[in-house]
Amino acid sequence: MTDFLKHAVSRRPVAAALAVATCFAFSRRTAAASLALPAERPVLTVSGKIANTNKGDAAQFDRPMLEALGMSGFKTMTPWYPGPVRFDGVRMDRLLETVGASGDRVLAYALNDYTTELPVSDFAAYGVLLALKRDGEYMPVRDKGPLFIVYPFDSRPELKHQRFYSRSAWQLARLDVR
Repeated sequence: MTDFLKHAVSRRPVAAALAVATCFAFSRRTAAASLALPAERPVLTVSGKIANTNKGDAAQFDRPMLEALGMSGFKTMTPWYPGPVRFDGVRMDRLLETVGASGDRVLAYALNDYTTELPVSDFAAYGVLLALKRDGEYMPVRDKGPLFIVYPFDSRPELKHQRFYSRSAWQLARLDVR
């Protein structure tokens, strides 16, 4: 084999690795660019350790964008209503997957300045919901809307505890992934 061929063959793995790295970097940028801009007034801003954005370093969502992520729901008793309530919305783990979140906790900020910290591990473990509807109706700001982080309190005995009640946040406006 000539010196030229030996040199070319030895460089082939490096070239292949560079090609793969370039494709990976391009696909990450493409995924980040694929988050559409809200067509309506944004109701939620997600920032922090996220890969997919649509407004600077943040991801903004209007209600149709959230609904397009796929709706889930459950019926549960809460400390805030006298009887069982049906909540429908987007699972929090699905929302974080959409924004490419890499943190292990989320700070939730409400319109009324309430702030709570939630472990990301809760979202899949308990099916935590970012509720848009209560009993089939969109929630107005004056009644815990437009968004409400809620746990399915009736699904597990350990969820009927102040620790989980305090992690629920109504009038949610912003999430910061840490």
